[in-house]
Amino acid sequence: MSDILDRVAVAGNSVILLIGRLLMSAIFLQAGFRKLTNLDNTTKYMADHHLPAAFYFAVLAGLVEFFGSLFVLLGFKTRYAALLMALFTLAAAFIGHPFWALPADQVANQTIHFWKDITIIGGFLILFVAGPGALSIDRPAK
Repeated sequence: MSDILDRVAVAGNSVILLIGRLLMSAIFLQAGFRKLTNLDNTTKYMADHHLPAAFYFAVLAGLVEFFGSLFVLLGFKTRYAALLMALFTLAAAFIGHPFWALPADQVANQTIHFWKDITIIGGFLILFVAGPGALSIDRPAK
């Protein structure tokens, strides 16, 4: 069975990496777009989480989320984009989901969101190491 799975993984490498990039980008593309097109709410969110210069952090977050995930999706400068997105997601986990500092009724929900972000970071780190695959702008030279 493992021989079959190994052959499928090798033969489908490019398609599987493309699907992975698509899935990892989906949540961030729409979130970044929403942040950039609704800066008032994004700024309020940043201010509510005690970030100084909330407007600038709102713009920065929207740009990183949207363009970082777009680069991952397209496989353009993928390793840089994946590393940027991992760092962004780490910051978002600690800023947006501080379950350790919340009332008891919010701890379970925010703990799930925090660890979801940590899991996503793992995916970006795997992409950083693996690269984008052949179905990408960065496709490896043959």
